[in-house]
Amino acid sequence: MRITGGRLGSRMEWRSRFRMVDISSKEPVSREAAAVGRLRVRPETADALREGKIEKGDPIAIAEVAANLAVKNTSQLIPMCHNIPISKVEAYSQIGRDFIEVEARVKATAKTGVEMEALTAAAVYLLNIWDMVKKIEKDEHGQYPETWIEYIKVKEKLKA
Repeated sequence: MRITGGRLGSRMEWRSRFRMVDISSKEPVSREAAAVGRLRVRPETADALREGKIEKGDPIAIAEVAANLAVKNTSQLIPMCHNIPISKVEAYSQIGRDFIEVEARVKATAKTGVEMEALTAAAVYLLNIWDMVKKIEKDEHGQYPETWIEYIKVKEKLKA
């Protein structure tokens, strides 16, 4: 922070070097974004997911709920992100031989895009799956040598 000089009443004015972008002059339009990501796991973990044999319950169901909550809270996690009225959140996943891949899609009618919300949904989706399968992912030392989030990226961004 820096002092910009001058006084507001009897106190100094403080301004941060960071500001949320002013979108007040923009018109709300239909917006959509999709983000994808992948969690690498051991093949036996992927098998356990497919067979519904995860001790904590259904990781896919939990991840879907978590992704929805994450989208609603994106502006609380990313300081310069606007709070957007979300219309729809969808998250789909597929289980491969040694990975779980997610696509999170977010829709809104807003003055700014929803790509940060889609990225947040994908990240939180994968983090929740990791949490649910960590017991079988740990090695004998309690580490995760075969577990990592491989990528998270914006797949598509649309504006009507």
